[in-house]
Amino acid sequence: MDEKSSRNQKPIQKNAKNEQLNEFRVKNTGKPMTTNESLKVSNDEETLKAGVRGPSLLEDFHYFEKMTHFVKERIPERVVHARGYGAHGEFECYQSMKQFTKAGFLQEAGKKTPVFVRFSTVQGGRGSYDTARDLRCKGVKFYTEEGNYDLTTIAMPVLINQDAMKFPDVIHAYKGEPRTDVPTASGAHDNFWDYVANNPESLHMVLWIMSDRGILRSYRMMESWAINTYLFVNEQGKATFVRFVWKPVLGVHSLLQDEALKIGGLDPDFHRRDLIEAIERGAYAEYELGVQLIAMEDEFKFDFDLLDPAKFWPEEVVPVQLIGKMTLNKNVDNEFAELEQVAFNPANVVPGIDFSNDPVLQGRLIAYQIAQYHRLGSANFQDLPINRPICPFHNNQRQGHMRYRIDVDQVNYHNNSIANNTPYTTPPEEGGYSHYPQKVEGHDIRGRSKSFNDFYSQPRIFWNSLTPIEKQHTIDGLSYQVGSVKRRSVRQQVVDILVNVDQELAYIVADNIGVDRPSGTQVPVSTSYSSLSQASTPRYAYTQKVGILIDNGFNGNEVRNVLKTLKKYGVFVVVVSETLGTVTGADGITLKVDKTFLTTSPYLLDSLYVVGGSAKNQAKFNANVTEFVRVAYQHYKPIGVASTGQSYIQASGKNNLAGVVFAANNPNFGEDFVSAIAQQRFWNRT
Repeated sequence: MDEKSSRNQKPIQKNAKNEQLNEFRVKNTGKPMTTNESLKVSNDEETLKAGVRGPSLLEDFHYFEKMTHFVKERIPERVVHARGYGAHGEFECYQSMKQFTKAGFLQEAGKKTPVFVRFSTVQGGRGSYDTARDLRCKGVKFYTEEGNYDLTTIAMPVLINQDAMKFPDVIHAYKGEPRTDVPTASGAHDNFWDYVANNPESLHMVLWIMSDRGILRSYRMMESWAINTYLFVNEQGKATFVRFVWKPVLGVHSLLQDEALKIGGLDPDFHRRDLIEAIERGAYAEYELGVQLIAMEDEFKFDFDLLDPAKFWPEEVVPVQLIGKMTLNKNVDNEFAELEQVAFNPANVVPGIDFSNDPVLQGRLIAYQIAQYHRLGSANFQDLPINRPICPFHNNQRQGHMRYRIDVDQVNYHNNSIANNTPYTTPPEEGGYSHYPQKVEGHDIRGRSKSFNDFYSQPRIFWNSLTPIEKQHTIDGLSYQVGSVKRRSVRQQVVDILVNVDQELAYIVADNIGVDRPSGTQVPVSTSYSSLSQASTPRYAYTQKVGILIDNGFNGNEVRNVLKTLKKYGVFVVVVSETLGTVTGADGITLKVDKTFLTTSPYLLDSLYVVGGSAKNQAKFNANVTEFVRVAYQHYKPIGVASTGQSYIQASGKNNLAGVVFAANNPNFGEDFVSAIAQQRFWNRT
């Protein structure tokens, strides 16, 4: 079994961006407190008063500085993607792509480029929870030697709208209802589903969100696509259509709807914490970058429009070529300075990467820059350490709010003679950026290509590609979300549009949400693609979190051997008992308790190792173990049972114990348990 355990405890590699950021990293520990002007502070607890019971004085400049900074230290949160987290890392190119692009960071195998990544949800604000059913996004900032390149992706290969003009509408509908701003981090309300029912282009992405893809297990297990179509351009000026996809090395895995909802309350920071802990343990998050390439002359050879962002390019038709790997190996030092102030823009490209006429991409090239000006308060946001490129930059832009770059030149215009016309422009053949000379013709028109208007064939293909379990989960997602809609007319419209995808799907949802079965029929498409299902995704025990339910008197030798095996395969272990401290085995071995039954939950664990033991309050201990086992079993999770824990789970007519591994009379228990952990879910369990 390839568990990739060799990646454990990798050293953090230095890169150019981290070295640059060191100039701005300040450690305050052990230093005297000062004002922002470096005046040492003698008292930081009481305001300056006229006597201890007198009024405060206006001359208290320290209080004024401290309080005014406090009341202004929040900046406008992102309209979308407000809730997020991320890390630093590097990208290593697998092979030269010079045949297709002159982008410097893709020219040679082994070339490494510093990156910064931010993951996010869309609907909820900064205070929402990580595991909400939502569209997740990943922005990757490549700090290349030619300037910053921002590759923004989402966890589905399709977008909810086909033209940028519709984006404000869909987000208005998706956000909380404007009178009450309710619900938070959920599209389960009338406005959103009314939008879906009356804008059929949106159905495709919504179906992906209602599937397992909408409730990911971890950012480390998130596949994501740059749903827009870009161009690669090589040194000879030849262009190729390209779409990008990030494939997680650990595979693509999801939560169940019940788990996602409960984890939202138990640990709103579930995905953040997962990424932080994995990097701290040396289990770095890894993603392979894939490209799908189509020759310019083949633009019209497919049954989908290459410029339609609401359509995917099937991997079985347009193969994915893996060209590099990104490794996230360093947590942020300051959430606000790095994650909140990082600014992404799809217009940030390097020579060799250009734009197609994708109508959503064209609109995004304007919107992102405006958003950053508003959020970060200045046109100088690129000067912030997290946004600053590692290569020097020179231009004639000056002044503006919070300009801290000190340009010492007399001249700030082009053309000029005083500075010998510098900074000078660079010809394309010497590395200057130039746009691909696409042929453009046509009349000014507000319209959409008729080739965009097949709204149901690809959603039907997606549905056909799902396993029965995945289909049931999608039905559950739709029934929960649409079932929360108050207006019966809206619920009816939703199933009336769903029937175009699948008649049985529409009938089941209609019955579940109390409306009439629709009269329409599904589109006559039988195509399916295995790449659209998570059934064939890679599965590893590596970094899966196993809760060890244990107390005093356990079989020390047995548990020691199991722990050794789990460590060998890079499994994360959480020792759970009644109280914090240590538990002691029958042979005197001690284990440190990480969590109590009160401070963790079976919903936060991927698997259980049921050991048992002698507790001070045995009845309470037994009840807790039994509840953990019940929840884990109900959610199809692997369960390992020590020789001392068999009383907590036994076969009966109501269960078949699929995915439950017993240590008794099993000399290969450790390896068998690891295999079960790697499988992750046992859908054949009864």
